[in-house]
Amino acid sequence: MFLFVVLCLASIQVQITPTQGEISVGESKFFLCEVVGDAMDIDWYAPSGEKIVSSQDVFVSRTDESTSTLTIYHATVDSSGNYKCVAKSADKEAQATVQVKIFQKISFKNAPSLQEFNEGDNADIVCDVVSSPPATIFWKHKGAKIHVAKDVRFKIMENAHLQIRGIKKTDEGMYTCEARVMARGEIDFRAIKVVINVLPTIRIRQAEVNATADIGTSAMLACDADGFPEPTVTWARNNVVLETDEKYSLNEDGSELLIKDVTKVDEGDYTCMAKNKAGEKEEEVSLNVFVTPRITYLNNQTASELQEQVTLTCEASGEPTPAITWSFGPRVFTEREQASWTRPDTYESLDGNVVVRSDARVSSLTLKYVQFSDAGQYLCTARNPIGQDSKNMYLEVRYSPKIQGPVTVYTWEGNSANISCEVLAHPGASVVWFRDGQQLPSANTTNIKIYSTPTASYLEINPESQNDFGSYNCTATNVIGSESKEFLMIQAEVPSAPTVERVASFSSTAMVEFEEPDSNGGVSILRYKVDWRQPGQDWSSREFEVETGTNQIILTGLKPETAYEVKMAAVNGKGDGESSPSTAFKTKPIREPSAPKLEAKVQKKGNALKVNWVKQDDGGTPIKHYLVRYKPKHVSDWRPEIRVPHGSDHVLLQALDWNTEYEVYVVAENQQGKSKPAIVSFRTAMQPTAIPVGGSGLGTGAIVGILMVVFLLLLVGVDVTCYFLNKCGLLMCIAVNFCGKTGPGAKGKDIEEGKAAFTKDESKEPIVEVRTEEANPPTQDGGAPTEPSETTPLTEAEPTSPDTTSPVVNSLPTAASNSTPGASERNTAAAVQSAKSTAEASLPASAGSKDSGPAPAGATSSSTPDVGPLVDLSEGASLTAATAASEPGAKAAEPKESTGSPSTASTAQADIKVAIDDKANANDAITKEANATETKEVKEVDAVPNSTTEVKTVPNEAPVANGNESKA
Repeated sequence: MFLFVVLCLASIQVQITPTQGEISVGESKFFLCEVVGDAMDIDWYAPSGEKIVSSQDVFVSRTDESTSTLTIYHATVDSSGNYKCVAKSADKEAQATVQVKIFQKISFKNAPSLQEFNEGDNADIVCDVVSSPPATIFWKHKGAKIHVAKDVRFKIMENAHLQIRGIKKTDEGMYTCEARVMARGEIDFRAIKVVINVLPTIRIRQAEVNATADIGTSAMLACDADGFPEPTVTWARNNVVLETDEKYSLNEDGSELLIKDVTKVDEGDYTCMAKNKAGEKEEEVSLNVFVTPRITYLNNQTASELQEQVTLTCEASGEPTPAITWSFGPRVFTEREQASWTRPDTYESLDGNVVVRSDARVSSLTLKYVQFSDAGQYLCTARNPIGQDSKNMYLEVRYSPKIQGPVTVYTWEGNSANISCEVLAHPGASVVWFRDGQQLPSANTTNIKIYSTPTASYLEINPESQNDFGSYNCTATNVIGSESKEFLMIQAEVPSAPTVERVASFSSTAMVEFEEPDSNGGVSILRYKVDWRQPGQDWSSREFEVETGTNQIILTGLKPETAYEVKMAAVNGKGDGESSPSTAFKTKPIREPSAPKLEAKVQKKGNALKVNWVKQDDGGTPIKHYLVRYKPKHVSDWRPEIRVPHGSDHVLLQALDWNTEYEVYVVAENQQGKSKPAIVSFRTAMQPTAIPVGGSGLGTGAIVGILMVVFLLLLVGVDVTCYFLNKCGLLMCIAVNFCGKTGPGAKGKDIEEGKAAFTKDESKEPIVEVRTEEANPPTQDGGAPTEPSETTPLTEAEPTSPDTTSPVVNSLPTAASNSTPGASERNTAAAVQSAKSTAEASLPASAGSKDSGPAPAGATSSSTPDVGPLVDLSEGASLTAATAASEPGAKAAEPKESTGSPSTASTAQADIKVAIDDKANANDAITKEANATETKEVKEVDAVPNSTTEVKTVPNEAPVANGNESKA
């Protein structure tokens, strides 16, 4: 509230503007004193009553004769009070008063924007606010107002600080300190980020680390530290901090300490220290340094049976002290306890013959009564936690012979048998056979032979009569002693009769269960003979080989609903035994088949299965097929049913899920219906893992690259082969189109495309094709005359052997050196005339076409011989070849001239394409060909005696006759 007093003296009036005088600390404000009337002086007076003189904080200025301004700069609390403006004029005076109030705005004196605390501490979040009147403080966390009544851990202190008892990592985040002055509606806030530091925790990967000394190995000690902020890790030993040097190596974050070239001195405790703002933590890691065991003493020994005891000694070194064990074959002599000087380890066998004593690094094995079976290698093994060492020693035992082997041997007259006398002795023993005191073999024994090996002697006897059966003596002797043993050879008998226990009958089969004979006659039973029949009919017999552990026989091919009787007999080497009494049974009526027996086998792929089955009783009618269903066990729906033919005995299931259990149902079906399902379950293999990236071996990219290179090389090889052999391929195209060349021995480009190499109008030129075919082709009626056809030879072929073949040769031999120009001219003329006449004669003949009518009696077989590529012959060479192919005389002479060349003697030139101008005069053609032979090499076509030549002319625009024409 402002008080304004205006004292009016005479006509002078004073007014102060503004009328309100509230100023915030630190702010500046001015007041204007206006005077109505004439005033000589206008003065301002401070609250203390003193006239205000302008200074740095308070300034008074008179604007004109009627106004004066009071300015208060940077107001403080001391600036408050009543200020008075006094105006004077002669004897007149007037004044006005304004009350100035100074207040404190909201100010945050101490409210750090980042405040850190350790987890578990009682945190005091500082927020000091200054204002007048005092402000009310509100706290917020992550935008939500904190209600101390809901969480007892939060408390607003008297100084307006926020206290959080037992602060947690979850309490971390942004807090807001908000101040309000209700009287002025003033509000302000400060955002404070609270960070919770967590004391480090250390996780030791391995509390005790073992290392081996003096072998150049390293030991790794590791600890992992957690906390906030991330702690720094250091290692120390005996209060000395370790740093990276020649002996120690630390990784980037210090969590791993590598100790190089471990020695016994490095053994001890190492301290892992983790430190951050919240504090420091330490953990100990122990390094145990061991020394690998090594056997230092072990020697071979010799003893005699039953004459003395022997002690075997084994000494070993190592750290910690190794435990020493003895073993002899599968027997191990130890209690598996580590021995020490203060507590010896003693082991004694059940029979008291073997005693083992161990003291520290020495162990002894004592045999009180040495036996021949104690001879052999003994293994001494020294073992401690980091390794082991083993060595063998040999105990040699000298003992008298020990004879072993079966005492009785069964055989029969005329069947040789061996009596085995197996001898164990050291040193080796000599063996002698006796009978009735007479050494064998004797002069009057021709049916006895002796065979010997280092450890056994075999007496072979071929009994000729009853006198050869009886007792035989084997005597073995060495330097220690001797031993004798009697062996008996007994006359074998046929086995007794087996017993038929039960017959389980089905529609077309029966299972006979039996018991083996009480006596096998002294020798093994080889087979069982089974006889069965319908009552009143002849017996049917079949023999079954003996199968170990199986006392069942299956009879097949029986008639449904029929009575049978069955009996059995056992057969050994002596002969057939007695038959058992016959047992009657009756097969069942026709019905559905029995379930097959299943066997499942997982394939190498791991996710494929082969299910085999064995057919059981077919129910009296043939099985039509098998029905297969399968599914994973955890799935309710079956996969589509598979129908397998009756003759199959397996099905292959592929592309199955990895590591999944499946069940398979197999049902056999005949005309009567389906059998009960045979069920088998199995589990597929685990899916193979891929080769890790960076592992050993080639990566996928490298393998693909190698395969691509190999594929390209193969393509290049095939293309080059095609170029030189068949005159085709990419290389041939490049040579023809870009280089204007052809392959070696290749035909011209026009010939490759099936065109005649004519220099005249090609559309009207005929094509003459000469083919070579086998002579004397078989006919349908045994060789009757045939009508000319596409495969009918036009010349008489000389007789040839039936097995002679006529392969096609792609290259042509040169003409004979004794050919004369005159002969060449005559041959050329004849060739031209023959080619024209032959072409005209062969054009309507099309016996090889599909549309042709039935061949007349004597027509050749419809098989078409292989035809080679057409060869372009130039001028004289073409006519010479045609002459050679058309003249019988020349054809008969060629085989004799070609005998010097293996290739021409065994092959025939085929498929010769000759271009002839049918409009040119015959004399002009002869003259042209005669002139050409003087400048070109004449090529000669050799014909094999067993081949005939066909010449076919096909015009480029052939008239349509009956649709059976052949196309070139």
